[in-house]
Amino acid sequence: MHDVKYWLAFSRVKGIGPARFQSLQRYFGNLEEAWRADEKGWRAAGLDSRCCQAVREAQKMGDVEAYWERVQARGIKVLTWDCPEYPSRLREVHQVAPVLYYQGEWAAADEWSLAIVGTRRMSDYGRQVTQELVSELVGQGITIVSGLARGIDGVAHKTAIAAGGRTIAVMGTGLDRVYPYEHRGLASRIGGGGGVLLSEYGLDTEPDAYHFPQRNRLISGLSLGVVVIEAGERSGALITADFALEQDRELFAVPGSIFSGVSRGPHKLLQNGAKLVTKVSDILEEIEVAMTTQKVAQTVARQLPLPESAAEVALWQALTGRPQHIDQLGRAAGLSTAVVNSTLTLMELKGMVRQIGGMKYIRVGAK
Repeated sequence: MHDVKYWLAFSRVKGIGPARFQSLQRYFGNLEEAWRADEKGWRAAGLDSRCCQAVREAQKMGDVEAYWERVQARGIKVLTWDCPEYPSRLREVHQVAPVLYYQGEWAAADEWSLAIVGTRRMSDYGRQVTQELVSELVGQGITIVSGLARGIDGVAHKTAIAAGGRTIAVMGTGLDRVYPYEHRGLASRIGGGGGVLLSEYGLDTEPDAYHFPQRNRLISGLSLGVVVIEAGERSGALITADFALEQDRELFAVPGSIFSGVSRGPHKLLQNGAKLVTKVSDILEEIEVAMTTQKVAQTVARQLPLPESAAEVALWQALTGRPQHIDQLGRAAGLSTAVVNSTLTLMELKGMVRQIGGMKYIRVGAK
C-alpha cells in the first residue's frame, strides 16, 4: 500500500497513460523511485519533454501523502493493475486503467456481469423493458453493470438494488463528484452495500465530455456482454457497443418502434449482427456459453507448455495479459526484431501467446 500513493500521483499527471506507467515500472522497479527521480531518469524511462514537465509540475503542486489521506478518509479503496484483486476481465481491455478507485465490495457473483446501457431520454417502453430484464437477470444471479447516467442506466441500477441484486456503476468523474447530481443517493446505496462504485478518475475530477466515452470501455470490459436498450444513432450506448465488439464481448439489442428515434441505435446494431432480445432467455443462453468458453480457456491455460529457449523465457517474462506491441516486447526482452518475430510465431503455434491485432500480443492465461 506504500507504493499505491505513487501510483495515484502518476495517474493524476496528464500524459501518463498505461504505456508510460509500464515504462516507468520497468525502468525504476517501483513508482516511488520513479516519482523521486529527475528528468534524466524520466527520459531514460521513455518520457518525452512534455511528460517530464507535467511530472515536475505535479510534484510542486501535489502532496502525495495528503492526497492518499483524503482518499482513505472518504472510504475509497484503490486497485492497481499489479493487485491480484484487479478485475480479470479489465486486464484484457485496450488501454487498461493502471489505477481504479472504488467503494463497496467485490463479490464472486460479479464474475457473471452484464452491462445494460441506453439513452438518457428513455420512453415508457424503454423503462419497462429495462425493469423487466434487469429483475429477471438479477433473479438469475447476474450482476448489472452500467454508467450511472440518467435514463436507462439509472433505472438499471435502481431495479437491480430493488430486486435484491448487485450492480456496478462505472463513473466518468471522481467518486466524490457524482454526476448527475440527482444520483448522489443512488451512488451512496451502491457503494454502501448494493455493489461497487468504480472510477479510473481521481478525486476532484469534474464531468468532462472526453471521460464518458472513455469510461464506456470499462463498462463493457467488466461484462460478459452488453445489452443496448433504446439509443439514438449517435448515442454513447453505441460507443459501449463498439467497445464490446472490440473486446470480444457478446452484444445484444432490444428492438423498438420503427417510428421512434431511440430505436434507431438498437435496430442498426441488429442489422449488423447483434443478438435480438425479446426475452431474458435470449441473453442467458449466450452468456452461459461465453462463461463456459472462458472457463475452458482458463483450464487450457493452466496446461500450457513452459518456455524452452532463452528467447522464449525472456519473452514469457515480458508478456502479460495486457496487449503489448512487438517492438515493446523486443525492448523489454532485449532481443532483435528478427528473433522476437520468429520466437513469437513459434510460441503462438504452441498456444502460449495470442496476437490480438496490430502486432500486439498477450500471454495466454495471464491476468
